[in-house]
This record gives sequence, C-alpha cells and structure tokens, in this order.
Amino acid sequence: MKKKYTIRDIAQMAGVSKGTVDRVLHKRGKVSEVALEKVTKILNDIDYKPNPIAKNLKNNKVYTISILLPDPKIDTYWSPCIEGIKQVEDEFQNFGIKIEPYFFNPEITTSFSTQALEVIKSGPDAILMVPLFYKEAKHVVELCDDAKIKVSTFNNFIDNNFINNFIGQDLYKSGRIGAKLLDMLLINGHIGIVHIDEIYQNATHLQEKEKGFKSYFKASKKNKYKISTLNLKSENSADFKKSIHNFLDNNPTINGLFVTISKSYLVVDAIKNRQEKIAIVGYDLVEKNIEYLKEGAIDFIIHQNPKKQVYLGLSYLAEYFLFDKEIPTQVLLPIDIVNSENFEEYLD
Repeated sequence: MKKKYTIRDIAQMAGVSKGTVDRVLHKRGKVSEVALEKVTKILNDIDYKPNPIAKNLKNNKVYTISILLPDPKIDTYWSPCIEGIKQVEDEFQNFGIKIEPYFFNPEITTSFSTQALEVIKSGPDAILMVPLFYKEAKHVVELCDDAKIKVSTFNNFIDNNFINNFIGQDLYKSGRIGAKLLDMLLINGHIGIVHIDEIYQNATHLQEKEKGFKSYFKASKKNKYKISTLNLKSENSADFKKSIHNFLDNNPTINGLFVTISKSYLVVDAIKNRQEKIAIVGYDLVEKNIEYLKEGAIDFIIHQNPKKQVYLGLSYLAEYFLFDKEIPTQVLLPIDIVNSENFEEYLD
C-alpha cells in the first residue's frame, strides 16, 4: 500500500519548514526559488497527490453552481430536472457544493435574459444552463466569460468557444431517427413537421431536428415523401387548433406528423375528431404524451432524459471543483425510442 505523506513528512524530507510546504502546495505567499525547487523535487519523487476534498473542507470553501432552466410549472418537460438537482445536492452538499436554481419562462425571450443577468449578478462559480434562445444565450456566455464564471450547457447545443461542455443528444441524429420511424409506419405519403411555442429562427435545437429529419429522406433513393412544415408560435393562442386544421386542410394528403418538442399531446387534442388516421412521432415522456402513447394516438416518443442531463451536467462541475477532474467537452446521451410496449421501463 502506498504510504500517505503529511506536510510534516514532506518538510523534513525537503529540509524546509511546514509553512514553506503549505505555501507551495496551496500556491500562496512568497517562497524562495531554492525552497520551491526542494519541495517540488520531493513532491515529484513521492508522486504526491493532494486530497481535494480534505483541502476543500479545511478551507471551508463552498462552491456555488447556478442552474438556469425553463420553469417546470410552465412546461412539464423540465419537471424531472428538479429530481436531478436534488440528487446532486444529496451527493455533494456535505463537500461544499451549493446548487441554486433559477427559472425562466420558455415562451418569453426577455425572461431568459433577465434571469440570466440575475444569475451573473449573484456571482456563482459556475452556471449550468439551457440555451433555449440562441442569440441571447451567446451573449450570456460572453458575459460569464468576462465575469470568470464557468459555463456548461444541456439539452440545447450552441457553438461557442467559451462553453466548457454540452450534455444532451445529437439533435440532428434524433431528427433522422424520427424520419426513420415515420418511414416504417407509412411506407409513403406526405409528412408534416410541427414546431410549437418557439421562434424557429432563434431555436437551433428545432433547426437541427428538422435538418436531420429532411436529410434522411433526401438521402433516400426512393424519394417517396412530400414534407411540409408548420410553425406555431404559441399553444395558448386562440388560433392554435384552427392553425393545425388549416394546415391539414391545405395539405389533405398528410398521413404523418413529426412534432419536434414535448407537446405532441396538443396536436392530438386538436386533431382527434378528424376522420383521417395520422401517424405521430414526437418527443418526451410527459404525462399527457404517455396517455396518448398508451391509447395509440401517438406512435413513438423519442426520450431525451432531462433528469440525466441535469445530473451529469451538475456532477461534472462539482467534480471539477472538488477533484480537479477535467470536464468533458461533449457527452451525447443515447437516443431512446419509446412506444406503448416499453414506456414503463423509462419511468421512475
């Protein structure tokens, strides 16, 4: 078993005081060049590895990680994130890790910006955030870099040199998988892509899904599908149901829909009284989607596992501060395909 060396041991071996060793280890105060060389040589000889937890407890240091995400009370897709936050708190709170959640309205761009500025003002050591709005998120990341705040992202990817990591799925690939599922269900026909609630031009996650979806059929030699797109700005609009019916009336050959966010159930609610059978592939195991999945009104769900995304994102940051572990640049989760036969396996 490898011997554990104390500061006293290292001081005696280097022929210096314990205070000198302490200053070298913690990189504080002045140390002569000769003393630094002596201590450094001993540390290399014994392959000294500091105990980051013991060091953190001794210094009574508390690291604050803020998490900025859409309000689960407004969009239930984000509800599992709360469980992920609690899990990380339970595992790390005794070691000086504090998690502070901030919520924004996913339907209002200014809500994201306002809450982000509040987070930065609070001065956390790191931020884990959902960059739902591309332009505003890039600006927030730049502000964090100026404030020396580490930034990690989950669920939505944005390309920025200042971001330390991304946790989520390959959204382009998930779009291709959605296309493959509808291809198996329909064999041929007319497919509608439905985006709900978000400004498409500022929502890169929707763009990536649509690009992947279309690329699947573009690569197909048979080219047996027509594809049309519907952008719906708000589920709360009085014209929501009317817009869907107008879309289907103007495209009467549509026999399949690809819904790019967690609100496939809204589409089912809107079209349930129509005579034509329409296959639906959507995202996420929210309660109402599960109900329609069991009934057969939704054929497949692509599970994005937001709880695991949050858990991994916060854990990587906590381990960075406690153990000096490198934060991976990108962690892509499996793209799980869920239907009426296996959905229970994905529920906690």
